[in-house]
Amino acid sequence: MTDVQQVSGHEIGRERAMSSAPIPTFSEALGVWARIGLTSFGGPAGQIALMHRILVDEKKWLDEKNYLLALNFCTLLPGPEAMQLATYSGWRLHGVKGGLAAGLLFVLPGAVIVLALSWLYALYGAVPTVTALFTGIKAAVLAIVIEALFKISKRSLRDGSEWVVAGLSFIGIFFLKIPFPIIILAAGLFGYWRSSGAVVELDQSSSLPVRKRDTLTTILLWSAIWLAPLVTVALIFGSDHVLAKLAMFFAQLAIVTFGGAYAVLAYMAQDVVQLHGWLQPGEMLDGLGLAETTPGPLILVTEFVGFLAAFRQSDGSPFVMGLLGALVTLWATFVPSFMFIFAGAPYIEKLKSAPKLKGALSAITAAVVGVILNLSVWFAFHVLFRQVDSYQLGPLQFAVPELTTIDWTVASLALLAALLIFVLHRGVITTLAICGALSLAVLQFI
Repeated sequence: MTDVQQVSGHEIGRERAMSSAPIPTFSEALGVWARIGLTSFGGPAGQIALMHRILVDEKKWLDEKNYLLALNFCTLLPGPEAMQLATYSGWRLHGVKGGLAAGLLFVLPGAVIVLALSWLYALYGAVPTVTALFTGIKAAVLAIVIEALFKISKRSLRDGSEWVVAGLSFIGIFFLKIPFPIIILAAGLFGYWRSSGAVVELDQSSSLPVRKRDTLTTILLWSAIWLAPLVTVALIFGSDHVLAKLAMFFAQLAIVTFGGAYAVLAYMAQDVVQLHGWLQPGEMLDGLGLAETTPGPLILVTEFVGFLAAFRQSDGSPFVMGLLGALVTLWATFVPSFMFIFAGAPYIEKLKSAPKLKGALSAITAAVVGVILNLSVWFAFHVLFRQVDSYQLGPLQFAVPELTTIDWTVASLALLAALLIFVLHRGVITTLAICGALSLAVLQFI
């Protein structure tokens, strides 16, 4: 039996895909993954640009074509696309151990920092100085979310039908309260149907066929790794305990939230605030502000939610329970991303010869734009106004702010943030720092 025949289908795809690229040692790659994890500020756009500069331009470990193909695939998976792209890059170089190293080092630095900031927030969040600081951060985050909406719209909506899908998605979630998974399913079916007449152009350069048995084994193994600890938590503490509820909520969130951190927020924000009562509306924005100022994926805001929920609603040591809440949330949120990449990475290059799947994924991306618009509107209402009322008109349910309750300080800071980002092209960290400092000066010392 030849060496090639002894390699699994997953490894064949990996070796074939990387045959034209230089292969670093595992130790060399570890240093690069750590560097990326410690400097990946600025949300998905900044993180993707950073990885492109290092992995494609500087190290030349990935070529442009495969990097962009992998990016398109990761963008359309549930969960954090930048972390998944890092995991794919590590897998492509050194298999599963490389993917684990790249993915973990992308997440862990930010997770440690967010944990520390969540603890401080839980202890001192009501202190006037902290409140003043986060007022400016919330205003800046609003501008950042709007910028993300513009960027994603420009990249994703390429024809009239995709604009219609985005518009219907916004109407469905904002006015009709249609569950996000149903919107995603409908968009995917539409995209698949629209591409049914496309001609398949087989690409002979694609990697060798991957055995379905290997894919199924990967899915089953990682599903067990993911779910076993969460089930154990529920068995130990009981299904009504806050840790069990966090496990169930964020496990569901991890597999149905397409479109990265902003789409996750659109799906979870109202449930976290209104259904479970774990956080107040303004605290959700504070959490996103914390995640914006730290390295790693923005979806680390879920760790903030998990820490505060367990810190506040448990009978034991608040810090210990908060730590457990953060760990449960991190596990439920990020482990599925490893499963998606290790099972799906061997198929990435085949997307270019599967027009129906590409059509479905494009329509899902368009629907995500509508969801992010809903998020932007929801955030704007709760940041700029002190009172937001809910109305129902037949099947329509929507929120309307009380215009007389506008917070002019926050509105002014949001305009400043928009100026910094859209006109002066300042970075996320600079914008957050300026708005936070000004808010602190205005509200605390003047």
